[in-house]
Amino acid sequence: MADISGKTLTLEEKAVKLLIHNGLTVTTAESCTGGLLSGRLVNVSGVSECLKRAYVTYCDEAKRDLLGVREETLKLYTAVSEQTAAEMASGGAKAAGADICLSVTGVAGPLDEGEGFPAGLVYIGCFYKGKVEVRRYHFSGGRMEVRERSVSAALKLLLSVLENTTIDKEDNV
Repeated sequence: MADISGKTLTLEEKAVKLLIHNGLTVTTAESCTGGLLSGRLVNVSGVSECLKRAYVTYCDEAKRDLLGVREETLKLYTAVSEQTAAEMASGGAKAAGADICLSVTGVAGPLDEGEGFPAGLVYIGCFYKGKVEVRRYHFSGGRMEVRERSVSAALKLLLSVLENTTIDKEDNV
């Protein structure tokens, strides 16, 4: 996708353009990306028309208090799970009153998490129209690379939802 000048748009520019065009709002619920996803969206001029809120919920307490992730979910499945990503996405949309919520939770690395999760394991969720889609990824690279790849994957998921297309459920990059 390009703008009227022919310049190729970034993932976040495409997403913001589609959100505004469709009259939709978005919020983010981030853990291992620590606000990087919302920061990428905020880089786009005009995002204030569609970005409702941005939650950085790095600790379990924040996931519970701000997004409504259930204590049982965190105990049974941990913060690094499909279930937590799903509850973060649905809870973030509800808390912000947004049409769409992107959630990211995982292990940025560089070391494996103490509970046995490998560095680079990330779950990304997207809530839209009452449904949540969660995708599992295992990214390679250092901490910042994992975070950046997670943000790009989240933006691609958002675009696939907005464009009604599908991409691979699991992506080892």
